[in-house]
Amino acid sequence: MKSSLEESSQLHHLAAQLGDEELPPGWEPVHSSAYTHVACNPAMQVFYKEFLPRSPLDKLKALLRGSRATRARRHSDALLQAGITAPANLAWGRLSRGREYLFSRAVEGDDVTSWLVDLLPAGKAWARANRRQLLESLGTFIGRVHATGFIHGDLRPGNVLAQHRGERFLFGLIDNERTVQKTPPPGRMLLRNLMQLNMLPPQVLSRSDRMRFFTAWHRQMRELDDIEAKLLAAEAYNWAMQRLYDKGQL
Repeated sequence: MKSSLEESSQLHHLAAQLGDEELPPGWEPVHSSAYTHVACNPAMQVFYKEFLPRSPLDKLKALLRGSRATRARRHSDALLQAGITAPANLAWGRLSRGREYLFSRAVEGDDVTSWLVDLLPAGKAWARANRRQLLESLGTFIGRVHATGFIHGDLRPGNVLAQHRGERFLFGLIDNERTVQKTPPPGRMLLRNLMQLNMLPPQVLSRSDRMRFFTAWHRQMRELDDIEAKLLAAEAYNWAMQRLYDKGQL
């Protein structure tokens, strides 16, 4: 959905307030990294993201690859053009002190972590069928994303949103600043994405849960033979478990 001229003008006016860390009526702060300032308006279904300077290296990257805000816009547009749900860009611009902002339309749904922890918790008989459907559908979705050549920059479960509509699960990708498109997708990048999705503890995501996801993912990645796929699955799992252990979450 594209913004109208009136909506775009309104958003640019709001950016001046949000950039001064004011919250206009209807806007709420959203927890984010130290290098972004994020707010949302639930009624408008709009997010504001302000990109804060991180280091002098960012300026060089901006010259070579575009600024962080520019990359976020381009990558969301590329995903949408490929038929993959992502935030639609509404308005963007510059603020003082080298800051940039981006308004985008919210993607519907709850993040995959919320689905697996709260909405369809492990061990509940009433949730079992939908939970299995969620994991298989998620594997198919991520497999199609990868088969199209897209590699997400941070494919943690919190950056994949899901909604259950008409007996189907539909998915979208958020936080696409570092998403890239490479054909064929490099194995190391695939491995990192699969590891990131595995970053949930065993009490939330069992081995059978992970295999259900991975089997569906592999069906979309036909260029990988069975041996390559099994090695990739094992390495992604082991890497994720080591990281969870290092973080004191195991």
